[in-house]
Amino acid sequence: MNIPELSDFQLDFSGVVLGHNTRIPIAEIEGLARPGTRGELVEQPGADGVWAAPDWYEGRTLRIDCGIKTPGDPAAARQILADLEAIADNPRVRTVGGAVMPLRIKWPGSPVRVLLGRLKKLEAKWAEAAHGWIPLDVEFSADPRYYADIEERQQLRLGWLSGGGFTAPVQAPVHVTSGNPSGQNRPGWVTNVGNLDAHPVITVHGPCANPVVTHVETGRSVALNVTLAAGQWARIDTRPGRCVVTRENGGSVATTSNLEAFRLPPGRSEIRWTASDPTATARLSVVWRAAYTAL
Repeated sequence: MNIPELSDFQLDFSGVVLGHNTRIPIAEIEGLARPGTRGELVEQPGADGVWAAPDWYEGRTLRIDCGIKTPGDPAAARQILADLEAIADNPRVRTVGGAVMPLRIKWPGSPVRVLLGRLKKLEAKWAEAAHGWIPLDVEFSADPRYYADIEERQQLRLGWLSGGGFTAPVQAPVHVTSGNPSGQNRPGWVTNVGNLDAHPVITVHGPCANPVVTHVETGRSVALNVTLAAGQWARIDTRPGRCVVTRENGGSVATTSNLEAFRLPPGRSEIRWTASDPTATARLSVVWRAAYTAL
């Protein structure tokens, strides 16, 4: 699917564009500002005032008052509505726990931001459909954070030999790291351009055994008790609501590491990894989306 270019005040539902200068003008949209919170204020016994419990963000719900406008062409209006219904009905999202779809938003003064969630409500009024006008009531429930439109990626070889290589004799398995301990050209630098922590998805590609992935600045590590042959992989998903390690065959990998705590803070930081590798050909990929508090 081609990803449409968006102009200011436009939204994109999987290829169907709404908003300014489109065939689906928006009259009003709610839910773009700070999401609601859940937390209690508890009266303090024997003292003035209240004690504030932690506030946690609720899910963000966008309510969009819009309409399909194709004057004199009711067939075109029907097709646009059918396209939206097909997006909402996508079984790879609708019937899979944790699966989400992107809602892309372009606001003035900002690049495209993305909300990740589901199209929960799509109601149409047919009174004026014969004239090419179908008012819509749309709701999209999403994660409270905004994300970058494009995922960032970094790939690290396990055996990075340009820092001097090995001293003979060498016996397998070779235990190597992702780079030399000093210098600005180490390959593990990652940059989170958002203003919130990013939750990466990390994939270890064999052949290797017992990989350990470390975020240098925080000292957080993820250790896997697994052996991967060539062509096999283990994927560490640290995103909220997921936090699981899976294999290429659909199985899972047990770990005692706190996956949710493994994050990329705003700015530049470093990822290193170690493993036992008889060939020095194993590699690791890191994928993340920058996260933002606002559009």
